Amino acid sequence: MNQWKNFTKGFFKENAVFVLLLGMCPTLGVTSSAINGLGMGLATTFVLVMSNLVISLIKNLVPEKVRIPAFIVVIATFVTVVQMLMQAYTPALYNSLGLFIPLIVVNCIVLGRAEAFASKNSVGSSIVDGLGMGLGFAMALTMLGSVRELLGSGKLFNYTIYPEDYGMLVFILAPGAFIALGYMIAVIDKMKKA
Repeated sequence: MNQWKNFTKGFFKENAVFVLLLGMCPTLGVTSSAINGLGMGLATTFVLVMSNLVISLIKNLVPEKVRIPAFIVVIATFVTVVQMLMQAYTPALYNSLGLFIPLIVVNCIVLGRAEAFASKNSVGSSIVDGLGMGLGFAMALTMLGSVRELLGSGKLFNYTIYPEDYGMLVFILAPGAFIALGYMIAVIDKMKKA
């Protein structure tokens, strides 16, 4: 039962984007559309789950002095797998996300969970933690991408909701990411206090 507490904290209590404000580079860089946000979120979720699994398995075999470099090698391996799979099966999404896919390696969410959780807990708990934190991150990126896409172009997952002429271009551009994220954090904070 304690494992499921770890699962839900990634969505609400310790959401990387809305609460901890971690992973801002991909959050602000790729969320110009809901599809990009979902794609990056799911890619990060895969890396989180798999790296947590492996790190939890090898935690007692890795010497203390090389712990962080060893964790980065494990994470980089799964990022490479994700990159190759996306390039092969979803080339449009791969091209859209571009440089942000390899940057998952240095995403503080992934390395932070490896160091703070997977290196100290069982395999099952580490997988559940990675899944919860990853899906919480994917949810946040998809929500932010949806808001930006809807306000900026009048579309949602590339389906037209209202004519593009009524959209506000600023939300598709970089400043729109800051504006939308700021308002979303304020609304979520207000809801938590209510």
